[in-house]
Amino acid sequence: MIRKPAAKSTATRASCSDRHRLYQYAVQDVESEIDFVEQTWAELRHRPAVFLREDFCGTAQTACEWVGRSVDHRAVGVDSDPSVLDWGRVHNLSILTADQRIRTELLNMDVLQAHPGQADIILAMNFSYYLFLHRDDLRAYFRNALLGLVSDGILFLDAYGGYEAPMVLTEPRECQDDNGNDFTYVWDQASFNPIDSCMHCHIHFEFPDNSRMEKAFSYYWRLWTLPEIREILIEVGFSQVDIYWEGTDEAKNEGNGIYTPSDSGDADPGWVCYIVAQV
Repeated sequence: MIRKPAAKSTATRASCSDRHRLYQYAVQDVESEIDFVEQTWAELRHRPAVFLREDFCGTAQTACEWVGRSVDHRAVGVDSDPSVLDWGRVHNLSILTADQRIRTELLNMDVLQAHPGQADIILAMNFSYYLFLHRDDLRAYFRNALLGLVSDGILFLDAYGGYEAPMVLTEPRECQDDNGNDFTYVWDQASFNPIDSCMHCHIHFEFPDNSRMEKAFSYYWRLWTLPEIREILIEVGFSQVDIYWEGTDEAKNEGNGIYTPSDSGDADPGWVCYIVAQV
């Protein structure tokens, strides 16, 4: 019998890769994020934080990191996309212990309407609240967050900017997954409208086999400025809003990963900071 040669596989890294897993490797650093939250809370409050709410939680990796740090911690993740919550349940909550899963709840809800009890801490990271394009909508979100915090609670946000932030550009960055597989994360600022400060952004992934996952994630959001964000937080009733700016490693001339309260920042091409709003 003459055997036909086996068909050559046409599978590519892009076609076989999971976009959510790539995002967690390339974008998220939940360990450092929760380190900052815990350290800042300890500096501002003289009691332990227990209940954390992660808004726009996506795969809820941060909420899982929180509950994994203490037997007393519990977390609620809120997101409007049921499919990404399901992914988080399968891939992130599944690796928690039974007790940790009991202390973690994921809610498929609009963050403007979520009221899962009053938390010690609310997080809205990865610039997720930039999805609110109008001041009234952002004010409504901040007001809901304020109502969702205990009397000494804290809202933690991140923000980005710099003179390259409104530019049309692409920024590739080399990454690696836990198995040592290389890939390239590409941040694509595709358009910016200076009249309303809104922009289209995409995330692409590229692989050594020359395959590409085009527009793995896409965003249409407003490039909010720090003064605008601070003003709205104060307007809704937060008593104190501080900007935590990253220090500089003078030898390397780059950020040192240490964020402290600051009244002034460097006019860098790109920066990321934390915003800490106290009830």
